[in-house]
Amino acid sequence: MKLSTRARYGVRLMLALALNYGKGPVFLKDIAKGENISEKYLSLIIIPLRGIGLVNSSRGAYGGYSLARDPSQITLKEVVDVLEGDSCLVDCVKDPSACPRVPICVTRDVWAIIGGRISETLTSITLDTLVKMNQEKTEKAIMHNI
Repeated sequence: MKLSTRARYGVRLMLALALNYGKGPVFLKDIAKGENISEKYLSLIIIPLRGIGLVNSSRGAYGGYSLARDPSQITLKEVVDVLEGDSCLVDCVKDPSACPRVPICVTRDVWAIIGGRISETLTSITLDTLVKMNQEKTEKAIMHNI
């Protein structure tokens, strides 16, 4: 399984919003600059995130984007699912009628187990978890440079 650039950048976008949670809206151009991602590309990524209610937008001089919920209430699974679409590894896991070999296929069972573990992992990680991981990495980097 390989995540698309859209999903990877979407998670980085959401982390940037989580890092600024409670501090007011953030301009997309500032996130784009900080993450070294095209603002135009981020503007396409933010649309579905806003559409499912993960992100709020506000207009005006003090406008921008902010998380719609507390970072501890948003999982990576929500973010990845909206940006990747169906996270099922193979069609027959989601739709057993897709293949006549389903009743005897051991590999389908393996794909189902792997997909389940990926889903569990993405569900267990919140944006708040990423914020804490980011803080730890930042502190280690600072200590390393001293």
